[in-house]
Amino acid sequence: MIFGEMKQNRWFALCVIGISVFFSLSLWFSASVITSQLKVIWNVTPLTEAWLSASIPTGFVIGAFISAYFGIADRFNVRKLFALSALLGALFNFLIIFSDQAIFGIALRILTGITLAGVYPPAIKLIAQWFPKQRGIATGIIIAALTLGTALPHLITILIPTTNNILVLAVSSMLSIIAAAMIFILLKDAPVSSKRTPFSMGMLVQVFRNKPVMLANYGYFGHMWELYAMWTWLPVFLTASFTKSSSEPWMGTLVSFLSIGVAGGIGCILGGIVADKIGRSNLTVIAMAISAFCAIGIGMVFGHLLWLTIVLALIWGMAVIADSAQFSVAVSEFAEVEYVGTALTFQMCIGFLITIVSINIIPMFQRWVGWEWVFVLLSIGPILGIVSMIKFKSFERDAKVKVRKTAQ
Repeated sequence: MIFGEMKQNRWFALCVIGISVFFSLSLWFSASVITSQLKVIWNVTPLTEAWLSASIPTGFVIGAFISAYFGIADRFNVRKLFALSALLGALFNFLIIFSDQAIFGIALRILTGITLAGVYPPAIKLIAQWFPKQRGIATGIIIAALTLGTALPHLITILIPTTNNILVLAVSSMLSIIAAAMIFILLKDAPVSSKRTPFSMGMLVQVFRNKPVMLANYGYFGHMWELYAMWTWLPVFLTASFTKSSSEPWMGTLVSFLSIGVAGGIGCILGGIVADKIGRSNLTVIAMAISAFCAIGIGMVFGHLLWLTIVLALIWGMAVIADSAQFSVAVSEFAEVEYVGTALTFQMCIGFLITIVSINIIPMFQRWVGWEWVFVLLSIGPILGIVSMIKFKSFERDAKVKVRKTAQ
């Protein structure tokens, strides 16, 4: 009886969804953190090494577009869709253990990315169903869970008492299976169903004509140029930096988890709280300015001043994700209801396509300019994003004035 009442509680639902996102998103970087071993097993080239990380966002874009185009999350039970996707993702991720060629491993990673498009967006929809009002903090917690989950494989590599870190794949797959079971068994269907906001190619014209929506999109694109490339290559940078300074290599892995996962999770929640107080545009401008500064500055301490390297990594990890949710919220506030689904799908797909480019160019430029300067490339995204969000600010201000006049 008590458990049945708990299942009716939205905060219990938030807890189940958050833990499930945390566990299942460990699939995202589960192969990236063991690249050194996969290089030996698959005879990885620099090109295939980059695609090892870019394959997940590639699959995610494919999955998100297919799901949105056919309205899968609207036609099927979203809770069961989450559970099935997490289960399939665990299967594809686990099969990588038995792959002896890069092409098969990358194909499985793409399939894993497709399944993750059935995890994260449905999780946001579940939150919308359980929290029809005051969903800001709930959404922030889910994005924090996503952030912490993507960093979890770095911690797993430290905790596994073996030199065979390929077991990270097995552990992350098991966690995703647990996530599927939790969503399917512990979570009941939400008492309130969210309205359907379908994707439509024909509605893209309306999205392009909506200036504040496109300004928010441009800000998001700049944010995404930096985010996943930073998440992918900061651990490699830290390991190389600590090794150069004769420190223990595992320290780089630990700092990676703390900066991407812990600091990032805190940044998600604080970002949502601060955005409600100072405005979305102001929060995004501040966060992108800090992250751009860290992208430029962290290379200058490569191989020395380890304390400053750690401080910059933690600040960067917090700032780089603090504004993530605000771009989607901004689009949902300024897009008309009949094409908000199209606008959000467009934003997500283009954003993740951009990450594929930035993830792949970092290793190429690193060979030319070294770790000392390569992250300067990532600062271009937030700098351009700042320009867009400063322009967006006038629309945000006008909207607030209009709301005040209506209230009077």
